[in-house]
Amino acid sequence: MPEQDSIYDELGVPRVINAASTKTRIGGSLIRPEAVEAMARAAESFVRISDLQRRASEVISDVTGAEAGYVASGAAACLTLGTAACIARDDLGTMSRLPHAPEAPNEVIMPRTHRNGYDHAIRLAGARIVDVGNNDNHLGTGSVNTELWEIEDAITEDTAAIAYMQKSYSQPELSDVADVAHEHDVPVIVDAAAELPPKRNLTRFIDEGADLVVFSGGKAIRGPQSSGILAGKQDLIESAALQHLDMHVAESVWEPPQDVIDLEGYAGVPRQGVGRPLKVGKEEIVGLIRALELFVEEDHEACVAEWTERTDRIAAELREESGLSITVTEGEKTAVAPEVFVRIDPETAGIDATTLVGQLRKENPRIFVGPDNLHESAFTVNPMCLTDDEADYVVERIRSYLE
Repeated sequence: MPEQDSIYDELGVPRVINAASTKTRIGGSLIRPEAVEAMARAAESFVRISDLQRRASEVISDVTGAEAGYVASGAAACLTLGTAACIARDDLGTMSRLPHAPEAPNEVIMPRTHRNGYDHAIRLAGARIVDVGNNDNHLGTGSVNTELWEIEDAITEDTAAIAYMQKSYSQPELSDVADVAHEHDVPVIVDAAAELPPKRNLTRFIDEGADLVVFSGGKAIRGPQSSGILAGKQDLIESAALQHLDMHVAESVWEPPQDVIDLEGYAGVPRQGVGRPLKVGKEEIVGLIRALELFVEEDHEACVAEWTERTDRIAAELREESGLSITVTEGEKTAVAPEVFVRIDPETAGIDATTLVGQLRKENPRIFVGPDNLHESAFTVNPMCLTDDEADYVVERIRSYLE
């Protein structure tokens, strides 16, 4: 396994064998070869980016059921763009002042249990996050984390949007949150960055009332790592485009596609917007379009069957080792595939989980397993980004540290 040559070997940078799933910090997923080919062809000539975004919008609309779509440089970038669109809407003055536009509604309501490290993407647009709810259901009292009335009570004239992080355990239900929001003409932004597969999630959140939904282009879709999808209402996508595209243009000759931006609704060309640093190249847009088309055509049941077989084989081999307690989890929480959950008894195994995971990362090639359960003396092995040979190698290296 280590003998395989790669560009990283040539650069003197250790490769990674990815048993942790589509994590950005180790490169997301592997781009589909067809998407790489499309990107190479896109690099051979020029194109007006707004024309390309128009085509991307059509593709995204077709597969999500949204009115329109847009591509930016990752799911977090799309969160920022979506938030900026909800704050500025069609106001060119607000667009020019973001992220500091105190006269505009800039509060984004979030259930406290939806807060996470990607809050920065929302605040980057100039939003102030308003917490609602608490952590009641973790106390075992029967109470839930956030009641619908708490969300409604937090809505004021300064509310720009409600942000919703989609996970299997998210509360309240998105459709109920959308009903409350829409009674007050407040849009809902759904962070579904890692919620593919299943394929039905492409349309699910729009169907449940989301005004904007965000997906990563570089995870299960297997497009460019630096790409993300923003899908939703036409007017909000238009605002996002106005704050993202290159606006250093002469108004007299600027004619973006009308189904992306309707200039008749504006007094002139906006200044460069808050979203401009989030630009995405023609190659990434083309690569994402191709990868998304292939993702929709893919047999996802076959993918899950492959992941399940690989997971079961890894689990069976590790069960032979004393000091390890092995279970197989269903795709849940932050995972879309089954995983091998490995709990280590340091007394028997001769090593604790934290040390083992740390040592695997120091090897060449580095091996990354899931570290989220180190506090339980456990880690996970995810099959999504492994080949069968790599899976065997991961098992071999884990065994090498056990007494």
